[in-house]
Amino acid sequence: MNNMSDFSGQFGQRTDQSNHLADVLARRHGADEAPAAPQSRPVSKAATTVLGYVAGISGGSAKVMVDINAMDGMVNDPDPSIAMAGQVGSQIKMRVGERWIVATVRTLSLDSRSANHILADIDFLGEGDLDEQGHVAHFRRGITRFPVPGTELFPVSDGDMREIYSTQDQSTVEIGTVYPTKDTRAALMIDSLLGKHFALLGSTGTGKSTSAALILHRICDANPQGHIVMIDPHGEYAAAFARNGEVYNASNLELPYWLMNFEEHCEVLVTSRGPERAIDSDILAKCLLAARAKNRASEGIARLTVDSPVPYLLSDLSSILSMEMGKLDKGTNSLPYIRLRSRLDEIKADPRFSFMFNGMLVADSMSAFLAKVFRLPANGKPISIIDTSAMPSEITHVVVSVLARVIFDFAVWSRDEEQKPILLVCEEAHRYVPSSSTIGEGQSVRKILERIAKEGRKYGVSLGLITQRPSDLAEGVLSQCGTIIAMRLNNERDQHFVKAAMPEGSRGFLDAIPALRNRECIVCGEGVSIPIRVAFDDLEAERRPASADPVFTDLWNQMGGEDEILERTINRWRNQGR
Repeated sequence: MNNMSDFSGQFGQRTDQSNHLADVLARRHGADEAPAAPQSRPVSKAATTVLGYVAGISGGSAKVMVDINAMDGMVNDPDPSIAMAGQVGSQIKMRVGERWIVATVRTLSLDSRSANHILADIDFLGEGDLDEQGHVAHFRRGITRFPVPGTELFPVSDGDMREIYSTQDQSTVEIGTVYPTKDTRAALMIDSLLGKHFALLGSTGTGKSTSAALILHRICDANPQGHIVMIDPHGEYAAAFARNGEVYNASNLELPYWLMNFEEHCEVLVTSRGPERAIDSDILAKCLLAARAKNRASEGIARLTVDSPVPYLLSDLSSILSMEMGKLDKGTNSLPYIRLRSRLDEIKADPRFSFMFNGMLVADSMSAFLAKVFRLPANGKPISIIDTSAMPSEITHVVVSVLARVIFDFAVWSRDEEQKPILLVCEEAHRYVPSSSTIGEGQSVRKILERIAKEGRKYGVSLGLITQRPSDLAEGVLSQCGTIIAMRLNNERDQHFVKAAMPEGSRGFLDAIPALRNRECIVCGEGVSIPIRVAFDDLEAERRPASADPVFTDLWNQMGGEDEILERTINRWRNQGR
C-alpha cells in the first residue's frame, strides 16, 4: 500500500470504466433483465471516470491518492461539480458494494514520491444507493460500511448533488444554491433549525444582516401565523419587515415596568457597589413586595413574591421607601433609602425612560402586551422587530432581559395549553451573553439567554444568535446551537472558536471560512442533512435591512440642504427621539 508506483500501474489498467460499470449493472439485474441498449440511459460520466484511490482509513475520515491528470481532464467539464472534483471543499464518491459513499475533500498535498499524484484528507458525509445510471440515490447521513484501501474514487455530478442535498419530505425554506453548482437548491429544515437553536456568524461587511433578513423572510413566508421576536439594536430591520411584521421602538413599545422581576429591578434602581449593594437590594426587595401587595390584582394570588408580574404604582414604591426610612427600628441609616428614592425620581423624570416608566403603564395590560409582542394571533405578520437603538444604553440590557424572560416564562407556564412555539432572534448577541462574567450590568439578560440556550427547546422556545464576534460569546452558548451558519470570519480567534464548536465531519467545510465571498456561508448541524456551502439568494430591495455601507465618493459629491439636515438632526437629538 505504501508503494505509490503500484497505484500508478492501477491507473493505467483502468482504460474502460464505462464498460466495467455497465457489466456491474447488468449483473445486478441479471442478464435477462438488463435493459435493451437503445432504451437505456447513458451511464453517468461521474460514475465512470476514476479520480483516484483510497490509501488509508481512520474513523470518519480517510487519506486518498488523487491522479493529477484525471483532475486536469475534468477542469473544463460543463458540469461545475465534476470540474471541481478533487479540489478542497469539493465532494467525491466511492463505490462499496451496491452503495455510493460520499465524502468532502479537506486538504491536499503533493506526493513527494510521485509528481502525478496528490495526497488528500477527506471526511465522510453519508451514503446512497447506486441507481441504473450510476448516480447517487436515496442519500442518507452517516456511514454503515466503510471503504477499504484501494477503493476507486469518482467525481460527484450535479445530479448527485441534487440528491445529496435534497430534504425529501421535510418542511424547508430555500436560501440559495449549493456551491459550486448553479441550480442545486440549498434548503434549511425549519423544524430541525428552530428546534435546537441556530447561530449566524460573520464579520462586518460580509452581508450578515441581509442574510439574516433573507432567512427570516423565508421562514415568515412559509409560516405566516408564526411567532418571532427579533431584538434589533441598530434599527436596521424595521424597513425590511414593514409589510410582514410589526415594529416596536421607544415610541410605541410601552413595556410595563412592573413586568421586571427583582433582579431586573436591582439593575435599574440599585446604583451602589460592594457591600452597600447588598443592603440596598434587601431594602428594595422588602419595599417592592409591599408595593405589589397594595394592588388589587394581587388579592387573589396565594403566593405573591417579589418576582410576581403584578402591577404596582411607582408612587406607592416611593412612599413605602419614605415610610420605611422614617422608622426608628430600621437596621441601617437613611442613605440606602435616599439612594433608591433618588434613582426612582430620576427615572420617572427622564423622558428617555417614558416607554417603560410611565404612569399610564400601571394598568394590568399584561395580556395585551404579550399578544402584541408575541404575535398572538399573528394575522399574517409573524415577526415583531424590537428596535432598541433609541433606548438609553444603560437600560437596553434590562429591556432585552425582560423580553427574553417573559418569552421563556410564558412558555413554561403555558405547558398545559396548546403550545405556541416562539423564536427569539438576538442581533449583536455578544452584547448580551459576553464571554467574560462580570458582576453588574447585563447579568440578568446573560442568565436568561443562557437558560433559554440550555432549556428553551423543552418548552418550545427557539433562540437565534447573530454576531460578528463569536469568540466574545459566553462559553457553552454557541455549542448549544444545533445549527451554525458561518459566513466569512476575518479574525483567527473567531475562526478557531467556531471550528471548536462544530462536529468532526464539518472540518473540511469550516477550513474554507476565511476564503468565503460576501453572502456565502457554510451551514453545519441539524438544520441541513449534511454540511453545505451556500451562495445566498438575492433579496428584493424592499426586503433588505438598512445596513448598506455608505458610498463616500458619491455622498461627498452631493451638495445642498445642509442647513435643513442640521436643524432636523439637532431637533431629534435634543428631543431624544426619532
